Amino acid sequence: MKLTRFVHNSIAKYGMIDHGKVYPLAGTIFQKPIREGIGFPLEEVRLLSPVLPTKAVCIGLNYREHAGELAMEAPDKPAFFMKPSSAVIGTGEAIVYPHELVTQMDYEGELAVVIRRRARYIDAADAGYYILGYTAANDITARNLQPLKGQWMISKSFDTFLPVGPWIETKADPHALDMTVTVNGAVRQRANTSEMIFSVPEVVSYLSKVMTLNPGDLILMGTPSGVGELFPGDVVTVEIEGIGCLRNHVVSEV
Repeated sequence: MKLTRFVHNSIAKYGMIDHGKVYPLAGTIFQKPIREGIGFPLEEVRLLSPVLPTKAVCIGLNYREHAGELAMEAPDKPAFFMKPSSAVIGTGEAIVYPHELVTQMDYEGELAVVIRRRARYIDAADAGYYILGYTAANDITARNLQPLKGQWMISKSFDTFLPVGPWIETKADPHALDMTVTVNGAVRQRANTSEMIFSVPEVVSYLSKVMTLNPGDLILMGTPSGVGELFPGDVVTVEIEGIGCLRNHVVSEV
């Protein structure tokens, strides 16, 4: 099942994707989805980020080859940072290059976990009960502001630095998905989520013992090797098998 948020006739709604149409839902996507009304062809609606998270928590260095390309050791425990909800945009929206402070802006394609219900201090074996599904994300990073050691938050937190979408797939196996990132049609990252060091249940359980996870919260599961720069005019896509293709373009800050 594919779940999303969309705008039709200037009204934002939750919806379900089925055979090229999006059907409005009664209530939200966090309860049992119930169709309400007629479906609209996807070309007649504007997709939004599928959720409005209270927070997005990101795991760093969850692929060994990515740690290697940054000349860093793979961690023996998950390492996390956070991105603010103000960074979230949907597919088709513009990533803004903030030239005043940023001299290198990189893409990082990632699988994102979407939390379904409040989770606090849960076991890894029970994590699936708290997960709504999975979506694609792009952890945009101001690399010149990211120290090799220390706090990464400033480099990750600019507005538009967290594209998410195009929708949430509720039935995906998060540990067996091909992921491909392209820039202007050229493949820059290609990996399978089976290469992750820490699994989704491990990460959800670990985080729940630190903070309360709320419905709609996002957990980004790390990026593989192949990260690189973006420039104004670029089009970047993150496509994940069985989920969909997140597509965004880059513009200069006005």
